[in-house]
Amino acid sequence: MSELPHSCDVVVVGAGAAGLVAAADLVAAGLDVTVLEAGDEVGGRVRSSVVDGYVLDRGFQVLNTAYPAVRRRLDLDALNLRAFPKGMAVRTDRGLVRLVASPSGALSSLSLLSGSLVRPSDLFRLLGMLAGNTLLPAERLKARPETDTITELRRRGLGKRAVDTLVRPFLTGVFLDESLATSSRVNDLVWRAFARGSLTVPAAGMRAVPEQLAEHARGASIVLGAPVREVAPGRVDTGAGKVRARAVLVAAGPAQAPRLLPALDAPRTNATTTYFHTRPVLADEDPLLHVDGRSDRGRTRLSGVMVMTATAPSYAPPGRSLIASSVVGAQQPAEADVRAEAARVLGTHPGNWEHLRTVHVPDALPAAPPPRGDLRLPVRLGEGLYVAGDHRDTPSLQGALVSGERAAAAVLADLADGA
Repeated sequence: MSELPHSCDVVVVGAGAAGLVAAADLVAAGLDVTVLEAGDEVGGRVRSSVVDGYVLDRGFQVLNTAYPAVRRRLDLDALNLRAFPKGMAVRTDRGLVRLVASPSGALSSLSLLSGSLVRPSDLFRLLGMLAGNTLLPAERLKARPETDTITELRRRGLGKRAVDTLVRPFLTGVFLDESLATSSRVNDLVWRAFARGSLTVPAAGMRAVPEQLAEHARGASIVLGAPVREVAPGRVDTGAGKVRARAVLVAAGPAQAPRLLPALDAPRTNATTTYFHTRPVLADEDPLLHVDGRSDRGRTRLSGVMVMTATAPSYAPPGRSLIASSVVGAQQPAEADVRAEAARVLGTHPGNWEHLRTVHVPDALPAAPPPRGDLRLPVRLGEGLYVAGDHRDTPSLQGALVSGERAAAAVLADLADGA
């Protein structure tokens, strides 16, 4: 987009969501800002590819409209969002159970589950947990005693069958953490956001989110294909030249930021692999997220299967369906095994499925084990160095956007004070 300058007020390393938001705020304050991005497009971990008319996001991703920073920073109407129905379909030992968040759907779900798959008391505990997380202010949720998610679920009295059949299959896909070792505070806030908002994708794919953020930061010089080799107070070395600046803000991902800023503790990251398949459109495509709650799931353990085109037809050419099936962790099962297992979860036959692409994301999400405290790590490192990313806040798009705002505010405060 731009050429490498010799100097500027602020260098932002990384054109992901955090870096683009920080750049927009710094430019709005009248500063000369350069954004250096190693890749050939903006977005960081939020990107999409178009392959033969299919929109393939970088892994299974959704945009939650309840996130406060999403509502502040994005023009949601311009994204042309497609909303998934609230609920999920669980493949159990006794068949498929569709849990739909509507009055009729809730009654149907209760009648299917009560007394057969899980205890009625567990269902009411789950509903009570969801109601409490929805109604309480976020600060009240963060003030609760903190533990890991699985311990908190047990503390609330949920039985093993309810956890393994309903809760764990869903949260594994959210946190990319099958052990549910994620902080209970993060878990509470996630349930709150799910209840209050809609899970959506832009009609053009998740890439539309960073593209809009980049447009908001259009006053900055965004240099693509500029990997940064070294960061030091007052300068950045790209290999193609050095850029001097009054402040340097590293908004790289959780795996890259500690390499440039050795003082940072390297966060553990959770990996995921998404397998994209296509087949002819069926007359009764189910738009719900499908998870596997069977006790004999076997070696190919899918964290979720979604017929993307049941909600967003623009993700595939006319007459074709796009199916995204995800696996958590470093493992990358054979495509044929994933295809067969995904078809079983959906309750269809894989005979006419075609494999489009497999996307492995080793650093898809920062792990968030307790203690997380108030969920915010410092963005100011001293000597004119700053850091942003969802590894400094909650592991989510919300966390990335907020961290970018916090880092930009710290830069502006320090430059105004002459620090």
